[in-house]
Amino acid sequence: MFGRKLYEPAYTVTGDEVAVIETSRGTIRVELDGEGAPIHVANFCELATSGFYDGIKFHRYVPGFVIQGGDPNTRNMTPEDVAAGRPGPDGRPGTGGPGYCIKAEFATNPRNSHVDGALAMARSQHPDSAGSQFYFCLGPQHGLDSGYTVFGTTVEGLDVISSLRAGDEIVHVEIVHKEH
Repeated sequence: MFGRKLYEPAYTVTGDEVAVIETSRGTIRVELDGEGAPIHVANFCELATSGFYDGIKFHRYVPGFVIQGGDPNTRNMTPEDVAAGRPGPDGRPGTGGPGYCIKAEFATNPRNSHVDGALAMARSQHPDSAGSQFYFCLGPQHGLDSGYTVFGTTVEGLDVISSLRAGDEIVHVEIVHKEH
């Protein structure tokens, strides 16, 4: 995958995008950082508006650290199987993606701070390996600042984030725009 050209989203970032993430536990509103992480925001907006995230489960919960989702392998799995980490019909939770990777932006984003509720993109060992999997920080995780791209800040729903567990569902993600 890493010998290939990185995906460049066609979505044009306006800088006022807000992700409204409806989960089985409630709704989360995240102001996306189109200025600091334009590739990540454009990619997330493209995936969200195409319905990519609808029906996907959160597959990784580490108390006091992160709750992670965005793996399409979890779409056709029961919440119980996802929570147990069992392989599903499309593969093991945590190993799926959109079929491409995007360029890392953690070194160029001046607001790349893993604060409580930060929305960031998960990746494998290679810096340019992010695709669709994302996580929310459960408390400050500044040890991740130098290696993972933060592309949003939660403005509503921290209580929802703290209640999420592996197996909980992303019902729908809608991209709206801030009122100025």
